[in-house]
Amino acid sequence: MASADLRQELDCSICLNIYTDPVTLRCGHNFCRVCIDCVLDTQEGAGAYTCPECREECQERPALQRNITLCNIVGSFQTTRPDQQETGIFCTYCVDSPVPAAKSCLHCEASLCDKHLRVHSKSAEHVLCDPTTSPGNRKCSVHKKILEYYCTEDAACICVSCSLAGEHRGHLVEILDEASEKKKEKLRDVLQKLTTKRAEAQKRIQSLQERRRDQEGAAGVTESVTALFTDIRRQLEDLEKRVLSEISRQEQCFSFSISYLIQQLEIKKDELSGKMRHIEELCNMSDPVTVLQEPDTGDLCDTEDTETHDNQVRGAGDLDVGLISGTLHTLSDIITGINIGIYVQEATDLLLDVTTAGNDIQISGDRKSASKSPNQNSPVIPERFQVPQVISTRGFSSGRHYWEVDVRFSEIWKVGMCYPSISKSGKDSVIGYNYKSWCLCRDNNQYSVTHYSRETRFPDSIPCDRVRVYLDYEAGQLSFYSLCDPIKHLHTYTATFTEPLHAALRVRDGCITVSGGVRSWEKLP
Repeated sequence: MASADLRQELDCSICLNIYTDPVTLRCGHNFCRVCIDCVLDTQEGAGAYTCPECREECQERPALQRNITLCNIVGSFQTTRPDQQETGIFCTYCVDSPVPAAKSCLHCEASLCDKHLRVHSKSAEHVLCDPTTSPGNRKCSVHKKILEYYCTEDAACICVSCSLAGEHRGHLVEILDEASEKKKEKLRDVLQKLTTKRAEAQKRIQSLQERRRDQEGAAGVTESVTALFTDIRRQLEDLEKRVLSEISRQEQCFSFSISYLIQQLEIKKDELSGKMRHIEELCNMSDPVTVLQEPDTGDLCDTEDTETHDNQVRGAGDLDVGLISGTLHTLSDIITGINIGIYVQEATDLLLDVTTAGNDIQISGDRKSASKSPNQNSPVIPERFQVPQVISTRGFSSGRHYWEVDVRFSEIWKVGMCYPSISKSGKDSVIGYNYKSWCLCRDNNQYSVTHYSRETRFPDSIPCDRVRVYLDYEAGQLSFYSLCDPIKHLHTYTATFTEPLHAALRVRDGCITVSGGVRSWEKLP
């Protein structure tokens, strides 16, 4: 009883098996190193790490301290009782104390330790097997005889009576060991394939983990964006102050100039009034000598040209728009600085490859539009699709890119990307119906995404006049967006790309057009 209690104390609470390389957390609980590492990996990003036993939390990933004492106990336990630890089956004939069984006899239906095995019958009918094997599984349920053969037609293990007189009579049978070896060969092939796929998955996981470590976390991105917009607001506020200050300065100058001109004109008006009164007096005089002795009336009218004052008024009233515009041009500098700070971007043409265009579609002169038009009488060449489909001349084998398609003039279409090695004829040539292509589809009002003939439909109708296709080759991501207001993410495929990817269009009616070319970028350090 004490031995059983000790055995339970040596079990890891995560895998429920005996400890392997036991380690201790700060709270005192023990686990297999591999088991607790997996648990802590799943808790990354959750804000805290917790013990699976007592749920004690810590903000940083806990250090794993190897429990040397517990490790020695486990090693000693496994050395002294290896068979019992492995099987838990005891000898049928050792009644005084439990002794681990080494073999089981199917004929006797008994388990034997090494001592009793030495004196056990060696005749052929006494078949020995691993002690963990249930005798019932090794005997025919009908004839109660040991299973010796394998019926290949019924895929069943049978006894000699089944093969001679039973329901398997006349069937092709094999000895169990031979049939087992054949199946093992098949299983080894499957295992090899699964091992390769697992290695590829592990490599992909490591690549994504490295990519995640290389990139800044969400907090860093948030901080950068916040700092960017703070700087934009600061620059805009400074620019607003400068423009308003310039307008205020010009307004003050205008007001001062107008006041000065009004003052000068008031003085001039008083002078003119005095001269007018004097002239009126002369006109009312009866003495001709006095009138004639007055200076010439031309001198009396010798006043400053009012047109000069008008020009001064107009000049004072005009804002210096050129100066203000020059200040406002700083806005374009701010916007340019934002673009440079986020990414370097350039647009290039994305042209359709006429040599791949199916006979039922017509490619426009600028090679950006594909429209349904039967019987183009195109020459049959290996590169040409036998379906209404076309791919781009350019392929992408690295980097981040996106391109857009105007689909408002078509009701049935497919937009996506594919490898250049895609089949050009038969059902396998349709994008989405093979492992070499991924696409977004529309069939009247039903939208879906398709890859390798596996279709995922969208439950709701999507307002979609333009489609954006986004590719991140290294990350293995291909995404589709509807350029409605606001832009809506539709679906993202994740894959390990092995060939260059080309844009692919399939049109069943109307016309679809690549708009705006392709844009490529990379973030600056």
